[in-house]
Amino acid sequence: MLNNRKITCLISSVFIYAVAGLSTQVFAAGINEVMQEGESRADANATAQKQVDSVADQTEKIVNDYRAVTKVVDGLKVYNALLQTQIRNQEAEMNALSESISNVALIERQIVPLMTRMVDALEDFISLDTPFLMKERTERIARLRETLERSDVTAAEKFRHVIEGYQIENDYGRTIEAYKGSTEINGNQIEVDFLRIGRVALLYQTVGGATTGAWDAEAGAFVELPPATYQAQVADGLKIARKQVAPDLLVVPVPAPTRAVQ
Repeated sequence: MLNNRKITCLISSVFIYAVAGLSTQVFAAGINEVMQEGESRADANATAQKQVDSVADQTEKIVNDYRAVTKVVDGLKVYNALLQTQIRNQEAEMNALSESISNVALIERQIVPLMTRMVDALEDFISLDTPFLMKERTERIARLRETLERSDVTAAEKFRHVIEGYQIENDYGRTIEAYKGSTEINGNQIEVDFLRIGRVALLYQTVGGATTGAWDAEAGAFVELPPATYQAQVADGLKIARKQVAPDLLVVPVPAPTRAVQ
């Protein structure tokens, strides 16, 4: 009977130990599963966080790109508005040029006769003016007429030459000039020094100053002047015109003003 109890107790102890060992193994297995599950969740969270960070970076990049594109678009809008204004101005200029081109033929038909009349008037003026530098001035008129007849010269260029001729003649009235030439004295052609004072006086003096004369508009010829009165004055005028001495007052014969022909 006693032996049976011992056996029963031994079996019970073995069973208890077996159950305890099994429970420990089951508990350990549960702990491992929990830890593995935690690690899996941590890895999943880390992966999800990386995805969130990646999406956030992409979103920020997209926002920055959008802002940059918006600035470019705003600049293009301003630039396009400026181009539109320029295009409108160019179109207005094109219309004005087209109108001017259509009127070129009419203007040219009117300006060519005008230039011819201007050259004729300039030639008449020279023929009636004090006869200084006549060769140079008549050659200029001949060149102007030749220019007007040329087909390879534009109307604008022809008009410029005509105006230039008028300007040269106008400048003669405001300058003093000395130049060499020849004139008839006592039936002989003599080399002399001419002194032109604007258009009010044209005088001459032979080399050495022996003879001094002036243009007489009423007589239409040069007349000899008294040496004692004008010889020194004309000599000084020649030096002033050549810039050999400082400007000074001169006493020269000047024709009296006459009433203009109506």
